[in-house]
Amino acid sequence: MKTNVVSLFKTNGVGFCKSLVKHLIALFALVAALNAFAAADLEVNTPGVQAVKARMQARHAQLLPYYVSGAVGLNLDGTIVLRDIASVPLAARQGLNMLVDAENQDRDALYAEIANANGHPEWQTEIRSTFAQRWIQHAHGGWWVMSGSGWVQK
Repeated sequence: MKTNVVSLFKTNGVGFCKSLVKHLIALFALVAALNAFAAADLEVNTPGVQAVKARMQARHAQLLPYYVSGAVGLNLDGTIVLRDIASVPLAARQGLNMLVDAENQDRDALYAEIANANGHPEWQTEIRSTFAQRWIQHAHGGWWVMSGSGWVQK
């Protein structure tokens, strides 16, 4: 039995139309949400953002040797991770763990501050993703970054 589009539409027309309308509405809502997020000011400079950035900047000098050695890497989720703890002397491991934890807490705070400053706390996930991509793109040569297939050295 041969079925063509016209006969399919005649037998399933109402259900097909309802389904099509639902999909079009969902697509419109998605496009509207993406357009709204595109307007986010990622460079917003509130006192909260300034405070977080200052803490991160002060900590960066302490983390830099660990980025260079490969002990710490940039993750896809906008955090940093202990990638190769065995390369860190035992006496320095606790301090490095504390640095990584503090950095990740400040990164979370930064994403939240920027989302809140834009009046859209629900954008925090998208802001996190954008920053994660930026940090990986701007990582120095030799640093380790997570990719879809695992750790790679830039």
